[in-house]
Amino acid sequence: MLLVAALGVVFGDIGTSPIYAFRESLRAAGGVEAQATVLGIVLLAIGLGGASLFFGDAMITPAISVLSAIEGLQIATPVFRPYVVPVAAVVLIALFVIQSRGSGRVGRLFGPVMAAWFVVLGLAGITHVLTRPGVLVSLDPRYALAYLGRADSWVAFTVLGSVFLALTGGEALYADMGHFGRRAIRIDWFALVMPALVLNYLGQGALVLADPSTAANPFFLMFPGWLLIPLVGLTTAATVIASQAVISGAFTLVQQGIQLGAVPRLEVRQTSEESAGQVYVPHINWLLVAAVLGLVFGFRSSDGLANAYGIAVAGDMLVTSVLVATVARGVWRWPLHLLLPVAGLFLALDLTFVSANLHKIPDGGWFPLIVGASALSLMLIWRRGRAVALAHRSADAMPLDAFLTSLAQPGAPVRVPGTAVYLTTQHDLVPTALALNLKHNGVLHERLVLLKVTTERAPRVSETARVVVEELSTGIRRVELRFGFAEKPDVPAALQAHAEEVGCDPATASFFLGREVPVPSLRPEVPLWQERIYAFMVRNAVSAPDYFLIPPQRVVELGTRIEI
Repeated sequence: MLLVAALGVVFGDIGTSPIYAFRESLRAAGGVEAQATVLGIVLLAIGLGGASLFFGDAMITPAISVLSAIEGLQIATPVFRPYVVPVAAVVLIALFVIQSRGSGRVGRLFGPVMAAWFVVLGLAGITHVLTRPGVLVSLDPRYALAYLGRADSWVAFTVLGSVFLALTGGEALYADMGHFGRRAIRIDWFALVMPALVLNYLGQGALVLADPSTAANPFFLMFPGWLLIPLVGLTTAATVIASQAVISGAFTLVQQGIQLGAVPRLEVRQTSEESAGQVYVPHINWLLVAAVLGLVFGFRSSDGLANAYGIAVAGDMLVTSVLVATVARGVWRWPLHLLLPVAGLFLALDLTFVSANLHKIPDGGWFPLIVGASALSLMLIWRRGRAVALAHRSADAMPLDAFLTSLAQPGAPVRVPGTAVYLTTQHDLVPTALALNLKHNGVLHERLVLLKVTTERAPRVSETARVVVEELSTGIRRVELRFGFAEKPDVPAALQAHAEEVGCDPATASFFLGREVPVPSLRPEVPLWQERIYAFMVRNAVSAPDYFLIPPQRVVELGTRIEI
């Protein structure tokens, strides 16, 4: 079932690339001039892989995939032409509505459909390959190199940008790995997905070599006319599933971004009891709905969206290579004499493919660049605002050592029965909520837990490493709860699991939290426009009790203003 679910979610995007990738590559080449052109493009199409500018990608993928499928109706009969865009919009809305069911359930629903899709791709491809087996020589990389050397330099450059469309969906493999694991993805890829894709691209090449007029839409013209209507139905289902790959990937990236402090806290719903990586983020889901519908009604065809698509994948591929090289040097400790040749090779290829897509910027390539720049700006504003707010809070806070010393002196606050848990972000300072509670109420609970929740730069944390407890004074403990960036930070559950160690029963404890309200400062440390954006994000972020799954009836919130 895991293999079927992974097939339904992960491989839909790259599995539907044959619908438009080969067609766009031939269009970029200026037509079918000779056998070398077709064979050179088919290798290029098979041999490349990559990922990212992921949020722009997650918006473009559903739009171009579903549009390209519905456009197949026009080949069956021109009567359907006026209805392509409205039908695509309805299909997309239905796709996003079912996202709350979770990628696991959606995958089990979609998996059998994608299995049928890949079987159809392979059978259609091998049928045409058998009629012209000479197309198999395109597996020789010398054809690709010969084509690039023979063609006009500008044409060859633009063909590279279009061939890149064959890789769309490869980037989702990595983002979706948290949903299904590496083994399921690997088995599906080598056993079914890759052979089917290779055969289909070879079949399209054989078709165009036999009849150059089919270059206008080689995918749908591979099939006899009587099969077109049911094929469009299957293609539409497959492209809906293709969209699922990047949608679930976007949810995963947002969840991990929240855990790492790169974006504000948003509502993240766990959709599986078996897999911690299967999540649903409502805010992101409906943001994607608006963006995808805007693309469908704005571009109105898959041809126009193809220009926006290529640069998203190529740019993401370049960023991925840079990050992998950084990790290889900083984390894996690769020596330079090993790192430079490997990283240099991939970076040279990536820069070539990015350059080959730059000419698409005026014709739609601007969209993923704007999305990427906007997302990056919001993340940087959030991180800067948080840093300034934390710095101001720390400057006004009492050192924890001084506070503990004061408890043994005359005039110390009265201790009252019960357990109070104060969430804090720093070990050496008195939490804001504790200081405010003392200021207004003048009392302390008998048992205090100063709780810090941290996110490790690893997907999971073992239960043995979950909790660190330090006794500070009589009845006062400092506790650190550790979660992986792919885990749901369920604070009450973690405290309950380690109740004896922590000395706290979360079912009877009171949780004290500080709520900060950012306000403009007379000496601002961030520009006013950034302060307004940051304040907007703070107001719309999920509250700490909701994010940490703390029951509302056990929460006491104390507010304060923070100048930024």
